Amino acid sequence: MKGHVATHKQEINMKCGNNINSETKKTNALLLAKMCDTKSASQFIPSWPLPYNNKLKRDLSLHYSDKANKEKLERTDALYREGKDINGEKDSIKVYFKEIKDYPLISSEEEIKLARRIAKGDKKARRKMVEANLRLVINIAKHYMHRGLPLHDLIEEGNIGLIQAVEHFKASKGCKFSTYATFWIKQAIERAIINQANVVRVPIHVTADISRLMRVSRELTTVLKKQPDILELSEKTGFSGRYIKKLTTIINKNYSLDSAIHKDSDQSLLDLIEDNTVPQPVELINQSMRTEKINSWLRMLDDRENTIIRRRFGFVDDEPQTLQHIGKSIGVSRERIRQIERNALIKLKDIAAQSDIESLEAI
Repeated sequence: MKGHVATHKQEINMKCGNNINSETKKTNALLLAKMCDTKSASQFIPSWPLPYNNKLKRDLSLHYSDKANKEKLERTDALYREGKDINGEKDSIKVYFKEIKDYPLISSEEEIKLARRIAKGDKKARRKMVEANLRLVINIAKHYMHRGLPLHDLIEEGNIGLIQAVEHFKASKGCKFSTYATFWIKQAIERAIINQANVVRVPIHVTADISRLMRVSRELTTVLKKQPDILELSEKTGFSGRYIKKLTTIINKNYSLDSAIHKDSDQSLLDLIEDNTVPQPVELINQSMRTEKINSWLRMLDDRENTIIRRRFGFVDDEPQTLQHIGKSIGVSRERIRQIERNALIKLKDIAAQSDIESLEAI
């Protein structure tokens, strides 16, 4: 079976005409994040839903007006509370799946209208936006199964991230909501997985940086056949040497990366981070389309802007370059490179907005 899957992925790679790798995926996501003014523009993952829980009910104000619907909700809650029983949990999730099928999906136009109403404090619009995207949460949560938390907990945490995404989303920035929400959902789930492993809580951005540092360290160890030093880690991650030392101190103080997360598990904390280095077939196709679209936009910039953006976001040798490095090679100051980069990103936003795709939907 594994051989068949690998062959299938190779065939798709050939059809795409590109060898899409994790660095290209990160490069595109990073550039899109800059263009959309979001913290991340992670790849959109299709949709699914979640088991009811008191936290979500309270936050969404799911108050049913008639007795029949209240009794229906109570029966669903009763099943959810039996989640300790494997069969009970499955039944609860099945009931939930059936329930959320009644929630209609919304079009891009409706999405924009709801976002504007939400910005004005409209609770009904907020609830509708959340309900329309519940399917997205479960599809993302599935990718984190068998990493220390049961599915219903992963979905609960993902829904908290979804609610945060609804509260922070701004349609005027040009990103599709599902793309924007994926970042918040993944962030909430990953943080919950790490925090449940008896780890001292750390800020979200630090957790993300620790994850990146761990991945880079493993990659460099494989390539260099030795443990990378601080300079090598700094060049690869873009973090300062001082910041890497701080992250290393947190890692060493709070947990061992290779130790089991608890006595009944053989998983280490390194295993808890979603493996984004192995793209799925659909991701390979989408990534190929995304790369082609971005390249077409970059060709609309002048030569200097094109070169700087490509070097800054890792289109050259799959390695993002610093402002100082680019400035030194071109013969201008790093501040001048920063100005050119900023102007180029503004142009790219305008180009994307005028593109024949809607709100970056094709990327």
